[in-house]
Amino acid sequence: MNIEAVKSIYFFEMARTRRTLLQSVVSPVISTSLYFIVFGAAIGARIQEINGVSYGAFITPGLMMLTLLTQCVANGSFGIYFPKFTGTVYEVLSSPISMVEIVLGYVGAAATKGLMIGTIILVTASLFVDLSIAHPFVMLFFFVLTAITFSLFGFIIGIWAKDFEQLNLIPMLVVPPLVFLGGSFYSIDMLPPFWRTVSHFNPVLYLISGFRWSFFEISDVNPAVSAVIILAFLTVCMSVLTWIFHTGYRLRN
Repeated sequence: MNIEAVKSIYFFEMARTRRTLLQSVVSPVISTSLYFIVFGAAIGARIQEINGVSYGAFITPGLMMLTLLTQCVANGSFGIYFPKFTGTVYEVLSSPISMVEIVLGYVGAAATKGLMIGTIILVTASLFVDLSIAHPFVMLFFFVLTAITFSLFGFIIGIWAKDFEQLNLIPMLVVPPLVFLGGSFYSIDMLPPFWRTVSHFNPVLYLISGFRWSFFEISDVNPAVSAVIILAFLTVCMSVLTWIFHTGYRLRN
């Protein structure tokens, strides 16, 4: 394992966060505050509790997942797409670095950024509502595993994308609707039977539900099923990346 190569890629990507500190850190804090003001005041006034949990506290795991998924996918995709765009990716590919080391550097940095911002969201949320984490280790399991998995997913998108339009297609038009419709701000038990059944085909529902269970011990699906879903998606992403590096798909041409 070439640790120096991994560190070089990792710290180079992390330096980009320091250069865009306002966009990377301040923007999510303001967005979260607005979510709590709008949803907490407007909707929370009508929905006091869901399954015995105050509405403000109930939406906190959903807000964290919304931010975590979008940030990890965006950071993971841009991290590899920009070297492709500038042509510097060929320097990385021609250097004595293995596929594992390249992925560790780029995906590790993207996951770290997502975890940092997710933690900031948690701290910001605690200023608005009383929060308690019933199972902190389970919470960390879902938190870290989701960050790694969707950073890998973003990395794949960055390799697949031919232009900036494709780069932003999935992070902007696919991920947010899935999160919003995955029970971020409500329990699917509140939906009519038909839409409740449809919601079970949304993979993000399982992430949010398992993550919320770690806070309040309430969930729309079994937390064990949530863990299996995220592990299965992680396996798929790793398999796709292995194929990409083996074939050179959109990297060598």
